[in-house]
Amino acid sequence: MAELGLCSRREADDWVEQGWVKVNGVVATMGQQVTAADRIEVDKVAQGFQEQRVTILLHKPMGYVSGQAEDGHTPAVALINPRTHWRDDPSRIRFSPPQLRGLAPAGRLDIDSVGLLVLTQDGRVARQLIGEDSTIDKEYLVRVVYEGPGQAAPRHPDERSAPLQEINERDPVRTNVQAVFPPELLARLRHGLSLDGQPLKPAKVEWQNPEQLRFVLTEGKKRQIRRMCEQVGLKVVGLKRIRMGRVVLGNLPVGQWRYLAPGERF
Repeated sequence: MAELGLCSRREADDWVEQGWVKVNGVVATMGQQVTAADRIEVDKVAQGFQEQRVTILLHKPMGYVSGQAEDGHTPAVALINPRTHWRDDPSRIRFSPPQLRGLAPAGRLDIDSVGLLVLTQDGRVARQLIGEDSTIDKEYLVRVVYEGPGQAAPRHPDERSAPLQEINERDPVRTNVQAVFPPELLARLRHGLSLDGQPLKPAKVEWQNPEQLRFVLTEGKKRQIRRMCEQVGLKVVGLKRIRMGRVVLGNLPVGQWRYLAPGERF
């Protein structure tokens, strides 16, 4: 059922336990084996529950962790309340407390990274964004300084880096990293690097302005962009996610959120 995109694996288990799934006209049982030739039917009750589940787009500020509270830091879901709901939300969906039940991040942003964070109750959305077979690309603005080859010391994925700066696309450019960064190293960022012993998929990397790169990735290893930059002598000093698939951060203010509108797709 998950492979067919009907629901998440957890939802599939719940639906089978509730008796909402039939295989070839017979109520399914937990662990039942099926093949591509079998006919799977889902009760409309299950579909109704699924339609009530929300997906929320948050402009995460610095100082919040994406998932569970850790090291005394507040989880981003704490920002989801009526006071922080964007007044210009075009969805016209009303907030209600049950929407917080099971709301989880679909992809992470580090505590000092900012930008678009997706929180969802819908397993189909989570699978689409972070499933093993996900092809959704994510776009980032990355402010960097050039320390020279071998000068940016590689870090373990779990090692906390120095705090980053907030990125505003209208900030004045103070330095010209682009002028001193070798083109061959930019080519390596696009393709040719490895992390954790595994080659990375090709990425789109280009200069947004003389001190800021634009990354478009189709994978999301832990602290991937910072670790990629370290391998070519760049130090990341600011990171902001501005797009996931076809959904953009747009004018959503920092610390506020909106619903994924009906008909809006990643």
